[in-house]
Amino acid sequence: MRALVMVAHGTRKPGGVAMSGELADRVGAALAQPVRVAFVDVLGPTPAEVLHGLDGEPAVVVPAFLSSGYHVREDLPAHIAASGHPRVTVTAALGPCPQMVRVLTERLWESGWRPGDSVVLAAAGTSDRGAQRDLRVTATLLSAALGARVELAYAATGEPRVADAVRRLRAAGSRRVVVASYLLAEGLFQDRLRDSGADVVTAPLGLHPGTARLIAARFRRAVLPAPAGV
Repeated sequence: MRALVMVAHGTRKPGGVAMSGELADRVGAALAQPVRVAFVDVLGPTPAEVLHGLDGEPAVVVPAFLSSGYHVREDLPAHIAASGHPRVTVTAALGPCPQMVRVLTERLWESGWRPGDSVVLAAAGTSDRGAQRDLRVTATLLSAALGARVELAYAATGEPRVADAVRRLRAAGSRRVVVASYLLAEGLFQDRLRDSGADVVTAPLGLHPGTARLIAARFRRAVLPAPAGV
């Protein structure tokens, strides 16, 4: 047995904190093992605090982030080093990957998206070039899944902003514009998407069953023994 830790960003919105706890509970139920939650920003416990409390028990950490930006590449390793924990396995972030694109497409279908609608993939935003590249890959994968171009826009950091992308699409003749939320939880950024002027805004991704399945799969792969001879 290894301790399982899901690391999220953190938010002051109670609903976002509750979502992280519920998501961890769903993953834990799928694995028949508790999943601890840690946050790299805004509130605690931090990954360093959670790992320090394990007294050296081997741990697997899944970063519940949709791209591999600063928090995944810099903050999380710093927390692990600060914890002094000697046996930590860190998996890949949740995106970009085909499973998260399936979650996005299912959210679009359930929201009322129709072929022919213009789609904006709305991320929180980042100044990290690696994370920007991850987001572009996700937009490309979603475009392929829908069979139509998807515009990438941001709720906070980066250009274009979501509302600007919506306005541009309308000016270009789009009859309906759908914003595909590439966020895990309710909060300030999801509120901005709803205020973007789009006809439809999809729900966040955190409590979609596919997200819990993906995180559970990340944990399972990390604890499976390597094949003989590897």
